[in-house]
Amino acid sequence: MEWPISEVARMSGVTARTLRHYDEIGLMTPSRIGAGGLRYYEEPQILRLQQILVLRSLGVGLSEIDRILSERVDEVEALRRHHERLLAERDRLDVLVGTVSRTIATLEQSRKEGRPMTINRPENLFEGVQPAQYEENMREFPGLAEELGRRAAGMSQADADAAHRARTAQMIRLAELMAAGHPAGAEPVLAEIDAQYRALTGMRAVSAEEYRAIGRACVDNGTWRAAYEAIAPGLAAYQRDAIDAYVTARLS
Repeated sequence: MEWPISEVARMSGVTARTLRHYDEIGLMTPSRIGAGGLRYYEEPQILRLQQILVLRSLGVGLSEIDRILSERVDEVEALRRHHERLLAERDRLDVLVGTVSRTIATLEQSRKEGRPMTINRPENLFEGVQPAQYEENMREFPGLAEELGRRAAGMSQADADAAHRARTAQMIRLAELMAAGHPAGAEPVLAEIDAQYRALTGMRAVSAEEYRAIGRACVDNGTWRAAYEAIAPGLAAYQRDAIDAYVTARLS
């Protein structure tokens, strides 16, 4: 049985444009091309697309996916490996959810009692968080990825941990603004996004469209989206929309 590109796009949720891009880079070619250049796919391509999307959801880049799939491992064995990765990611996210839940409970209790939050063991705030995942997934933005890699190479572990704590704190502050009901374009939100933008431009110039693309990646990149959603459901889209509003208001 075969399916036209429109049906594969409908079934998988992947756009026809993305499927054509996969063909252009040799990641997944159609079983045949019919009249008018219409692409058709059969079961082997559908199975390959499933593997591609599973790996993308884990934050693996397209070049690395191509390398993994080029190993020509038996489909069952390949799916078993992907399953193991998914289980490991689920376990990590379970730990991260617990970490954030404990932080929320502590914050709520301290506010109820009218006292500052007391952190007995600060390292507990970062259980389940993998700092390297953010730098690794900046590979979609080569210039920034190169600068992040250069800076990371010169950091001590303490500096790296401090930088990661600052990023996590940014996400939590944004989640608090979202929870307070501020629209993505509200002034307090734009001020928070401005701080994020200035941190990026402190490394190198970031154009308006590039910053907007980074905002979209908060939703489109599986690893980034999972990190935001672990802090608060809907936070990934809120970050994207806030960046979009900031670009329109401040950078256009």
